[in-house]
Amino acid sequence: MSMISLSAFALLGAYLLLSLIGFLRRRRSVDHIRGPPTKSFLVGHEYDLNRQSEVGDLEFKWLREYGPTWKISGLLGSRGLMTADPKALQHIFQKESGKYAKKASQNHILWLMGGPGIVWSQGDAHARHRKIMSPAFSIAHLQSFLPLFQRISNKLIEKWKAELFNKSEIRTCVDAWLSRATLDVIGEAAFDYDHRALDDADQGVLAKEYHGIFKHSEYMLPKTTLFFRGTWDYLPLPIIKLFRYIPIAPFTHLRRLNSVFAAYGKDILREKRPGFDVHDSTRSKDILSILIKANASSDEKSRLNDEELLAEMFTLTLAGHESTAVALTFLLYELARRPDYQERVRKDIRSARARANARGDSEFTIEDLDNIPSLTNAIKESLRMHPGAALLPRMATEDDVIPLAFPIVSTTGDVITEIPVRKGCTVIASFATYQRLPEIWGAEADVWNPDRFARADVEKPTNIGVYANLMTFSGGTNACLGWRFSVIEQQAFAAELIDTFQFSLPVGTSAENTEMVRAPSGTGMVPLIRGKPELGVGLRLRISVAPQ
Repeated sequence: MSMISLSAFALLGAYLLLSLIGFLRRRRSVDHIRGPPTKSFLVGHEYDLNRQSEVGDLEFKWLREYGPTWKISGLLGSRGLMTADPKALQHIFQKESGKYAKKASQNHILWLMGGPGIVWSQGDAHARHRKIMSPAFSIAHLQSFLPLFQRISNKLIEKWKAELFNKSEIRTCVDAWLSRATLDVIGEAAFDYDHRALDDADQGVLAKEYHGIFKHSEYMLPKTTLFFRGTWDYLPLPIIKLFRYIPIAPFTHLRRLNSVFAAYGKDILREKRPGFDVHDSTRSKDILSILIKANASSDEKSRLNDEELLAEMFTLTLAGHESTAVALTFLLYELARRPDYQERVRKDIRSARARANARGDSEFTIEDLDNIPSLTNAIKESLRMHPGAALLPRMATEDDVIPLAFPIVSTTGDVITEIPVRKGCTVIASFATYQRLPEIWGAEADVWNPDRFARADVEKPTNIGVYANLMTFSGGTNACLGWRFSVIEQQAFAAELIDTFQFSLPVGTSAENTEMVRAPSGTGMVPLIRGKPELGVGLRLRISVAPQ
């Protein structure tokens, strides 16, 4: 055997030995933490979490058994943590966020969907993206979109009224309608572009590709897929990028979505760029115009290349419409389960409208919407119970110690107030579980009760997140940049829709026995019809004209 071959074998052996040592060190660092047994050495608990009937079936059970932090298993028997502890979440996402990176096995799906945008980037690249995009999400700028939200919501109202012509009620999938409406909103707000999604009775190509994308790419994945994606954490990025060409689902669907949007995005840029005057402050205030203006900067760090710009356009379209549509869907679902509270919100909306009319205004202002506490609290409570991001995995980039607000008991009976973790250890933040902690939200944390937000003590504990002490929009430097956009849009749509319509559960169902399930889909959740996942994302409700 040649010296070159011997050297190659020696290098490979050294690499494998070092990898094994690192694996064992990471495994030992959390071995004293209690946690559930795993059924699969191959993929650990990820398979169980992906296959549970509803988000929280397992996590809430583990919370009751082990406390807010527990040990979980990952790829090939590796050990990690799952936590819902507020102090731990604050540490990971705010105080020491630089020590916890996004996992390639999860993060690269975002690259496959849209490219090198803000949600995919990390470290200095993420800071650059965020700095460039932040001016488009200032409070003053976002408030200027309120008339757009109201116009599109009223357009949806007219569509539903037409469906109700000569009928006492209709039964429809509200999520599909809301997805089309919010796609029209983000088209105009982000790009000054009319998708005409509400006008297209058959849904346009883009609307169809986006709707239910997370179910198509993340729902009920087989062990082989989970194992394959788990290996991405240990592969170089150039190798991972080649996987987009794999000719099987979900890669084919993601590639098609990326291709469809790229065509739309390039058309919008071709229309937008020629003759664009960066010094003309009277031009359109859509988000893309602000990004194009930023690209005129002489500072390279203040610019986005075309690939990044298209990626930001994709992210804005996905996060700006599908996420908000799902949030509104869950809100209407909860109000349909509780007609008494729905009527209370409706009365408060009409009282606020009477006050606006008395001063000569035909539409609500932001201040009007903020002063409808029953509506605002219902939105908060729906976001608490049904977070779009149910969990987020992070990987420690260096050795660290995670503090706990709520101590746990180790395998030897010791009380633990902090947990040392090794570089490479996976920590999964369970937002859905945090938002059910009785210590934070009260003894009835599993019950939908908006009035909890009327209590001053709800937002006093360890402050995390960017809205109402929730982690629905994540937190710290990686918090959702458009969270205010989403909240204002939800307020505007809900105020118009609830004032006009009565929402009820389908006949044969009840508040305790609904046909909707909160199905896990990757790191999030989607509404599915119980026992009929083949129908795709959907929530059927009965809609009638609200009594005056």
